[in-house]
Amino acid sequence: MELEAKAQAADLWHNSDEAQKTMRALSRVRDEIELWRTTDRHIAEALELAGLDDASLRGELEAEVERLEKDAHKLEFETLLSGEYDHDNAILTIFSGAGGTEAQDWVAMLLRMYLRWMEDQGYQSEIVDQSDGEEAGLKSVTVTVTGPYAYGYLRAEKGAHRLVRLSPFDSAHRRHTSFASVEIYPDVQDVGQIEIRPNEIEIETYRASSAGGQNVQKNATAVRIKHLPTGLVVTCQNERSLTQNRENALKVLRARLLALKEEEQERAIKALKGERVKAEWGQQIRSYVLHPYQMVKDHRTDHETARTEDVLNGHIDEFIEAYLRSRVGA
Repeated sequence: MELEAKAQAADLWHNSDEAQKTMRALSRVRDEIELWRTTDRHIAEALELAGLDDASLRGELEAEVERLEKDAHKLEFETLLSGEYDHDNAILTIFSGAGGTEAQDWVAMLLRMYLRWMEDQGYQSEIVDQSDGEEAGLKSVTVTVTGPYAYGYLRAEKGAHRLVRLSPFDSAHRRHTSFASVEIYPDVQDVGQIEIRPNEIEIETYRASSAGGQNVQKNATAVRIKHLPTGLVVTCQNERSLTQNRENALKVLRARLLALKEEEQERAIKALKGERVKAEWGQQIRSYVLHPYQMVKDHRTDHETARTEDVLNGHIDEFIEAYLRSRVGA
């Protein structure tokens, strides 16, 4: 295999960036091969059980068939994830939109939904920055997501999410509509791909906000980085180490710069084609209606369900799959 040959080359680590890129690609291919080998082994085991024609093994055979169906669905689904960064880790950010305290509470609800989904997927997640709401919820939160195809799956969630419910913060218990915006970025592992020059950034340190008690930071460990050419600002404060917060902030900044670069390229292509470019910020992709009826509907695919509680508990695979399938050939 070409990648294995490159990985075994004597001069591989003469260029550390290229070496890391090669090793990540090799690891990815090995994972995919192992998945196919495991599925092939499960098929052989199921065929062997079926060939025994023993009624006492029926339950075990049914379990094998169910596992094979899941494996087949996973393999089929991952054929939809063929983008350049789909296999990579992801960075998820949720911002509150129109709706004040309602919208900030909605951010906290969405965070809970995504954290539960990540746990079900076996992904590792870490909150690297959050800004608390004045009364409840969160103004914004940023989470790193580690695991195969994290970005490929989560890119389906990018856009504005709308909540309609009876407000728990309204003394008259009236119905309110609130919005939150979800941004998804690939966690850029190839540092050389997006270069951040020291003279292009301003780094400010400050004391991290805290609810008090023993967690109050006496030292300035939080970091705010401004990218001067673009005006992008990134903050990280959830680690106790200034160095770790700085590294996390640079990671998020690098991911946002990559997304900005790709958006500019996409706009240029659309301009050449004469297409009208729509602003993505604030575009409503999905509605979660809890009153006067129960419904979650994705407006891009028209996929919907009345199982709102399941969705808010992290069962969002059907929406992700419907979106990714709709993008095939788009």
